[in-house]
Amino acid sequence: MAVEMRASQALRLLHELALAQVRDQVRDEAPDLSQRQLAILLSVYLESPPHTVRGLAARLGVTKPVITRALDTMGARKLLSRRRDEADRRNVIVQRTVEGALYLERLGDLVVATARSLPR
Repeated sequence: MAVEMRASQALRLLHELALAQVRDQVRDEAPDLSQRQLAILLSVYLESPPHTVRGLAARLGVTKPVITRALDTMGARKLLSRRRDEADRRNVIVQRTVEGALYLERLGDLVVATARSLPR
């Protein structure tokens, strides 16, 4: 389903979504993710696995240490997990978690609710 909107409408949606996230995070003590962390999380949940540190670094155009630092933070929050690839011990596989799936489900609901609340 294609959604058509002007740039000003898209920016209004982004602004309202950011405000709603801040309110929800304060109320629910939800994790406050950086844009990079959110991009990683969405990549892992919306794109087909397997996901590796190397692959995510290439996808985001950053270095592996950048991905590792983000994964350290998200791993502590149980949004993603990591394990060594048994077939190739040099690779680290990034895996989904129940907590991460629930976080993104709430975020998706928030996006929908925010978009519906905007004037047409």
